[in-house]
Amino acid sequence: MRTGYFYSLVFALLTSASVATIAAPAAKPEAVTPPLVLDVSTKAQSGKVDLNEADAPTLQRELSGIGEAKAKAIVAYRESNGPFSSVDELLEVKGIGKAILDKNREKLQVN
Repeated sequence: MRTGYFYSLVFALLTSASVATIAAPAAKPEAVTPPLVLDVSTKAQSGKVDLNEADAPTLQRELSGIGEAKAKAIVAYRESNGPFSSVDELLEVKGIGKAILDKNREKLQVN
């Protein structure tokens, strides 16, 4: 009787381990990100963020009041309407108002 109980426990343990392995989500391979050397060197040279070249994470990191959604909106606006001609054109992006622009005007440039 003891061996039957022992085998039942071993069977239950192995069954739950195999179910957990099958049910576990597959690990997605991480996206390869380009090195940040270009962003750092551009930022170091001028000390400003270029609206026509910065990606969403850079905008989010460097500008105050800009979260992930607004940074993506800036990039989407640039992709659909072409490069920014002036810093003031940032007001055309949904979610960017005068207050946010004024807070970040010193940090922005357009090349």
